[in-house]
Amino acid sequence: MSYIFNTFFYNPLYNGLVFIIDLLPNGDAGVAVVLLTIIVSLLLFSISKKAIRTQIKLREIDPELREIKNKTTDKQEQARLMLALYQKHQVNPFSMILLMIIQIPILIALYYVFLRGGLPEIHTELLYSFIEVPKLVNMNFLGILDIKEKSLIIAILAGITQFIQAMIAIPKTSKPQNNNLSENFAHSMQVQMKFVFPVIIVFIGMGFPSALPLYWTTRNIFTIFQEIIVKKGLSKKN
Repeated sequence: MSYIFNTFFYNPLYNGLVFIIDLLPNGDAGVAVVLLTIIVSLLLFSISKKAIRTQIKLREIDPELREIKNKTTDKQEQARLMLALYQKHQVNPFSMILLMIIQIPILIALYYVFLRGGLPEIHTELLYSFIEVPKLVNMNFLGILDIKEKSLIIAILAGITQFIQAMIAIPKTSKPQNNNLSENFAHSMQVQMKFVFPVIIVFIGMGFPSALPLYWTTRNIFTIFQEIIVKKGLSKKN
C-alpha cells in the first residue's frame, strides 16, 4: 500500500514541487506551493466540474426525491425510483464521492510533501532523473511568511475562504418542520459544513506549518472561482 501511495501520489507531488522551485528565479517555496496547488486543481477540474454539476442537478430534482420518499417507505422501491430519476436527469451521485476519494490521498501526500519533505533540504534519492536540484530554496513566501512556521493569519484565511466556498456550494435551506430523521440530519450536516468546518480548519491550520493552510487557502480560492464559472455556464445553457 505504501508503495502505491509513494509511486502515484507522494513522489510525483514532491518532484513537482522541487521542479517548480527550480524554475522560480528566487526559489520561493511558498509560490511553488501555490502553483502546485493550482496545477493539481486543474488536473482534477473535469472531475470537480462533474461533481458541481451533479450537486446543482440534485438540488433541482430535490422536490421529486422528497416525493419519492413520501410516496413509499419501502427502501428497495425508493432506491429503484431514485435510480430511475437519476437516469432520467442524467445525474451520477457517485461523481461527488469519486472527487472526495481522489482528494484524500492527494491531501495526505501534500501533507508529507510540505511538512515532512525536509525543505529547504532536498531528498535527492526521491527525485526523478530529469529533475534537477534547485540552487536556491527560499522558505519565505513573498519575503514575508516563513512557510515552515505556523501562521495565525494564513490559518484564519483558510477558514474564511472555506466559509465562502461552503456558502457558494451549499444552498440556503430552512430547518425541516417535521421529525424526518434523514432531513434533519442533512440540515445539520449543511449547517456544520457552513459554520463549524471553517472553524475546525482554522484550528487545524494553527497547529501546522503555514504551507498546509496556504495550500488549503489556494485550493478554496480556486474552487470558489470554479463554482462560479460552472454555475454561469449551466445557467446560460438553461
